[in-house]
Amino acid sequence: MLAAVMSKVKEHTLGCSSSPKLCKPVAKQLGGALSSAAGIVLAHNSSEEDQPYSVRSREDMLIYVLNHKGRPLMPCSPRKAKMLLKEGKVKVVSRKPFTIQWVVPTRSYTQPISLGLDPGYATVGFSAVTAKKELVSGEVKLRTDVSKKLTERRMYRRNRRSRLWYRPARFLNRRKPKGWLPPSIQHKLDSHLRLVAWLKKLLPITKVVVEVANFDIQKIKNPNISGKQYQEGEQKGFWNVREYVLWRDHYECQKCHGRSGDKVLQVHHIRGRKNGATNRPEELITVCRTCHEKHHKGIDLIQVKKIKDFKAETFMSTVRWKLVDKLKELFSDVSVTYGYLTKMKRIELHLPKTHSNDAFVIAGGDKQLRVKPFYLKQVRRNNRRLERLVKGKRYIRRQRYKLQPGDLVRYNNKLWTVVCTAAGTIVWLADKNNRMKYPSPKKVELVCYGKSFLRWRYG
Repeated sequence: MLAAVMSKVKEHTLGCSSSPKLCKPVAKQLGGALSSAAGIVLAHNSSEEDQPYSVRSREDMLIYVLNHKGRPLMPCSPRKAKMLLKEGKVKVVSRKPFTIQWVVPTRSYTQPISLGLDPGYATVGFSAVTAKKELVSGEVKLRTDVSKKLTERRMYRRNRRSRLWYRPARFLNRRKPKGWLPPSIQHKLDSHLRLVAWLKKLLPITKVVVEVANFDIQKIKNPNISGKQYQEGEQKGFWNVREYVLWRDHYECQKCHGRSGDKVLQVHHIRGRKNGATNRPEELITVCRTCHEKHHKGIDLIQVKKIKDFKAETFMSTVRWKLVDKLKELFSDVSVTYGYLTKMKRIELHLPKTHSNDAFVIAGGDKQLRVKPFYLKQVRRNNRRLERLVKGKRYIRRQRYKLQPGDLVRYNNKLWTVVCTAAGTIVWLADKNNRMKYPSPKKVELVCYGKSFLRWRYG
């Protein structure tokens, strides 16, 4: 049994690319027959986390290659990368994903590569294919807390400026430039461009295909709308939103339905301002004064119903051509496609609905050999707040801590990910199984800094 397991281990590790510093003995549990085996290389050429043993084809393990000037070449197999590392012709320049660079001049032979981009409000799918196989595939989870952080920053800024004795009036010298976008939308647009720029550094991409869409919000709300009904909204004939909400709810409290006997009716926001409440009629409800006061006192809460918002649809309708124009500045060959074409082709290929599969179809994928996608998560890299209050006590940060969330560190000869730091004296570490350690930063060795796009998991 032991010999059979060791033969599988050797077959799995054949051709894996890793330098002697990255390839270390890793304990594996293989059906209880083998407690540890030396020389097992981590899956997907990743030294950041210990992947479990699995049998996969070699085609889904690719090593990205750069020439001696830092320009991308075609990826190679792990076996070839391992041979080049032993010969000293290349060096490891990145672990996420595993990338090597030639240290000697070499010829730059490349093939046409098409990048498919499936943009989105919360998730972005990407896939790069050649005529024979897929080279990279994955999804990115974008940040959704930017708008909340901007509101918090505005609150602190107004509070700080209100403490000044005198500040010159500046309400007439604020002019928005042409093409201005709200900061939260601009951040998501920049994240799309940053992702494409990162992929451009890994692969010699020659063509980019983007899926664009224009959503009709009124058609989504009312599929039967047509003609002049677009100009006649649901509030036509009413003076304001409050009057319309009272009429819609038949001038009756939607909480007690008149059982309290209170005749005074008020309009209540279903979601609080903290959760992004607006004055849309869908987010307002009619309640009596008695039920309203009980709700805000926490005695009898009004049940919160799920509200359909159209942030994703509005975002795609707003930035679709801005994204295409920006990509044309980076690539000479940029084309667009539409969602119904992607859906039709995906159904023909019998692929499940995922962002990475949509990107594969957008890129022109058909019968190419697929790779396993990897998933990225965008995180906040730095907190610029210097002062904070904890239980009424004031704390001021006077230095930038050496370790930041998302950094890869080595502690007790094992790789960990930094979760956070506590006043610079204790660092919180987590492994792949979310086991926590709380050592001193002096006992931790920094391996590499984290990025705004952190790898989450492999598919």
